[in-house]
Amino acid sequence: MKRSPKLVIGLAGCSVMLVFIAALSPEKTKRYHSDDEAQGYMKMLEGDLPNMVSDMFIGSGKCAGCHGVDNSTTPIANLTTDGENVSPAENWRATMMANSAKDPFWKAKVAHEVSVNPGHAGEITNTCTSCHAPLGRFEAIHDGIENYTMEMLATDTLARDGVSCMACHSQQIETTGFFFSGDLHYNADTVWGPQLAIGAEDPPLFSYIMQSFVLVEPVPSTKFSQSETCAGCHTLLTHTADLEGELTGTNFIEQATYHEWLNSAYNMEEEQNQQCQGCHMPKLDEPIILASGYSFLPHREPYSQHWFVGGNTFMLELMKNRINELGITANEGHFNKVIDRTMNNLQNETASLVLTENTVDGDTARYTVKVANKAGHKFPSGYPSRRSYIEFVMTDDEGNEIFHSGKMLPNYEVQGQNADMEPHYETITNDEEEVQIYELVMGDVLGNVTTVLERADHPLKDNRLVPLGFSTTHAAYDTTMIIGPALDDPNFNHNGATEGTGTDIVHYNVPVSGISGNVHVTARLMFQALPPKWNNELFSVDHPDINAFEEMYLEEGADPVEVATDDLSSTLVDVQEFAGFFRVSPNPTSTGQVMVDAGKDRIVQINVYAMNGKLIESINANNASRKQFYIEGNAGTYLLDVTTSRGRRVEKVMKR
Repeated sequence: MKRSPKLVIGLAGCSVMLVFIAALSPEKTKRYHSDDEAQGYMKMLEGDLPNMVSDMFIGSGKCAGCHGVDNSTTPIANLTTDGENVSPAENWRATMMANSAKDPFWKAKVAHEVSVNPGHAGEITNTCTSCHAPLGRFEAIHDGIENYTMEMLATDTLARDGVSCMACHSQQIETTGFFFSGDLHYNADTVWGPQLAIGAEDPPLFSYIMQSFVLVEPVPSTKFSQSETCAGCHTLLTHTADLEGELTGTNFIEQATYHEWLNSAYNMEEEQNQQCQGCHMPKLDEPIILASGYSFLPHREPYSQHWFVGGNTFMLELMKNRINELGITANEGHFNKVIDRTMNNLQNETASLVLTENTVDGDTARYTVKVANKAGHKFPSGYPSRRSYIEFVMTDDEGNEIFHSGKMLPNYEVQGQNADMEPHYETITNDEEEVQIYELVMGDVLGNVTTVLERADHPLKDNRLVPLGFSTTHAAYDTTMIIGPALDDPNFNHNGATEGTGTDIVHYNVPVSGISGNVHVTARLMFQALPPKWNNELFSVDHPDINAFEEMYLEEGADPVEVATDDLSSTLVDVQEFAGFFRVSPNPTSTGQVMVDAGKDRIVQINVYAMNGKLIESINANNASRKQFYIEGNAGTYLLDVTTSRGRRVEKVMKR
C-alpha cells in the first residue's frame, strides 16, 4: 500500500500539536459536522460499537470486526483453552478508558471549570477532551477547528468512543514519553503493537489483511509495551489562574502517575522491574489467535489482556446502573467483569497492612499500623479527588466500641476530619478528632484549599503512599514531591536512614482506663474515589451536566472500598485509672510555660507533640517530681506524652 506523506499541523495558542498521515483512500468518508447525520448514526448503533471510518481514524467497532467476538461457525479466535473470550474489544468496552467521554463526573467537572473561568473555555475543553475524547478532538484539529467544544462531543460518535483502539495504537511511537498533558501525536495510517505474532513471516500475512480492510499498517515496536505509551495523558499539568481568572504564568501538576512510576523500583533494571502494562494489562501465557475468521493466522504469546484495570469501582458501578441513560456500548455482564477485576486489583495488588500490638503503659494501650504500597506509583494516584485513610477500631467482647478512628459517617465523610485539610499523623490518640488520610490537597494563589483545577497553584499536602524505591533525590522528584509533615515523618518511606520503603507506620495510643477483659482491634486501609467534600464547590454551580451528576451521585452513595485489613485480640487486666497521677499547669498557657507535677512520683521523660503527631521536643526530667519547660511553637493544642514512675499518659495542653 502506498503511504501518503506526513503532514504536520501546529496550532498557535493551542496546547496540542498533531502529527498524522494524510487521508489514505478516497473510500474514507468525512465524519461529523452534520448534527443530523451524527445523531442518526448514533441512533443506528443502538448501543453497539461505532463501525465508522473518518479522515484519520476508525471506530472501535471496525477493529472489533476481527478483535471482538468470533462469530464463525467454529469459533477459535480470541478464546483461551477454557473458552473464555479475551478479545481486546470485549475486555475494553466497559472500562473507564472506553467510557472516558461518557463519564458523567468528568462532564460535570468540565462544566464546573468552564463556569469558574468562562474566558478560558476553549483551552479547558481542548485539554480535557485531548485525553478523554482524543480521536474526535484530534480529528477536529485536522478539520481546522481551533476549539473543540462539549457540544461537538455530544454528537461526535468517534469522540464518544473514548480512549478507543487507535487512541493508543496510532500514537506516533517515536514521540511517546516526550509529550504530556494530552499533547498526543498520531500517525493515522499506522497502528503499533508490541510484537508480531509468533511464526509470522516478514511481511506477515495479517499485515495485508489489516491494510485491505481497515486501511492501516500494523507495525511492531517493543516500545509499545513500555510505560512511555501511557505518559501522554497520565502526566498532566494545568495552567494556574488567580481568583479573577487571570493566568499567572505558572503550572500545577494535577497528576503525575507516569513520573511516579519513573521514581520507583519498578523503573529499575532489577527484580521489581515492571511496566505500566504489566499490571494494568496482565499477560496471558497461552497462545491466542487474535483475528476472528482467520484461524490460519499465527498466534500471539504472551498476550496482554485489555483489562485497563484501575481502582474506580464507584464510577464503574454508577455507569453500570445507567447504561442506557449514558449511551454506553457495554452491557451489565461486561461491567461485572471489569468491577470484579478492579476489586481484585484493589484488594490483592495495591497495598498491604500489618497491625501490631505493643505494650500497655499506664492507662494507654499502644499499637502500630504499617501500610505498604504495592503499586508502581503513589496510592492513590491520578485524579486528585481520590483519597485513602486508615480505619482503626477497638471493641469489647459485646461489640461495643472503645476507640474508633476513621469512622465512616452516614454522609460518607470520615468522623473528625478537618473541614479543609486533615494533618498527617505519626501518632493518633483521639479517635473523634484524628484520622490518617492519604491525599493530595490543592491550594490556590492565596493558599486556600480549592478543588477547581485551574485555580490550583501549589499542593498544600501530599502524603499519598509513595511506591517502593521512591527517592527525594530522583530526577523526577520535582513532579512527585511529598508535601507537608509527611516529609519529616521518620516512619514515612523510611526504615531508619534508609529511604524508599514505600511504607508508613502510624502509632495508635488508645486510652483504656478502667477497662478489663478481652478487646478486639481491627485496622483497615480504605479507599474513596470521590468523597463528598471534593464535590462541595462542584455542586454549588447550577449546570445541566452538574445537576445530572449530582443526582446520580446521591443515588449511588460514595461508599469506600476496603483495600487491606488486619486484626488481633488481646486481654486487658485491671488497667488502673491514672487520671490524677500528674498535673499540668497552667492549662491553657498564655506564654507557653508549663509545669508538670507528679507529686510523690518521679518524672522520667516528657515528649511534646504537635496535633499532627510531629515530635516537637523530647525532655529528660531526670526523675524529678516536678519539671518546668516552655512549649515552643505557635498557638494551638499540643500533646504531652509523660512517663513517670507510675506509668505513662498523654495530656492535651492549649497554648494561647
